[in-house]
Amino acid sequence: MLDTLNTMLVDALGPAGPLIAVAGLAALMLLLAVPMVMNAKPDPLDKLKETGRKRLEAETRAVLREKRRNEKLNKYAQFLEPQDAKELSAIRTRLLQAGYRSKDSVQVYYFAQVVLGLGLLALGTAYYFGAVDSPDASIKQKLIYIIGPGAVGYMAPKYWVTRRVAERQDEIQRGFPDALDMMLVCVEAGQSMDQSIVRVAAEMRASYPALADEFQIIANEMKAGKDKAAVLSDMSDRCGVQDISSFVTVLNQAATFGTSIADALRVYAGEMRDKRVMRAEEAANKLPTKMTLVTMMLTVPPLLIILVGPSAVGIANMGNIGQ
Repeated sequence: MLDTLNTMLVDALGPAGPLIAVAGLAALMLLLAVPMVMNAKPDPLDKLKETGRKRLEAETRAVLREKRRNEKLNKYAQFLEPQDAKELSAIRTRLLQAGYRSKDSVQVYYFAQVVLGLGLLALGTAYYFGAVDSPDASIKQKLIYIIGPGAVGYMAPKYWVTRRVAERQDEIQRGFPDALDMMLVCVEAGQSMDQSIVRVAAEMRASYPALADEFQIIANEMKAGKDKAAVLSDMSDRCGVQDISSFVTVLNQAATFGTSIADALRVYAGEMRDKRVMRAEEAANKLPTKMTLVTMMLTVPPLLIILVGPSAVGIANMGNIGQ
């Protein structure tokens, strides 16, 4: 068989026919093997290692950036932080309620106040002396054009934080009844309190991210071994919502007296649902009062024009005829 094939190759390709056939077959196998290697799926373990390496590098870069920024701000910490411990604790709690949990958030807050205040003060001064300055300008005008922008820049971070706190608390308050219902379902299904908190944090991420962040922080602190009562109390301070404070009190009392957490959650979840319905009814009852002024502004002027307009036109025509 091999001799016949060899003879055929020699007759067809000459004395080097067998070598040419072997080389062609090797080239064909190489051409078929390259696409297969290129399209081969990567090893899941290698992919997992690569993902972990990239994540570690990203976290390392973030830590280094944070460290460099902290070093720059720490040089001026005595000027960017209140020296009173009570005031420092109050502003730190306020920033936590706004969702700013970084270590240097207080310094950044006061730095923003100083930069915006001085920057807008300089801009206001330049604008006044460049475009408005005149011998007849009063002290009031000078204060408005010079001091006004500086005051606005100084108060802007405080206004931003206050608005952010209000929006975040409103989001937490709206999503808390749903989170309680989901937690109750998880506990009644046999999961522990820690597992239910992790599940709620994952499920609430899309609709209420602020509330999901709080539950995720609780889960991480419990995994780290922190006392559960202290973890829940910290959550109450970070949120600043009365419903969360009552929830923390309910869980701490259930743990202290050894009562069923599922029963406590069932009762409190029902109260939260009723409270949400009451808030909706309160908002609906306020709507007619809020709409009264708008309705009068949009309805009374056209009505007066329709009723009084013809009489006014008739009186004007009679005056013209008399003349």
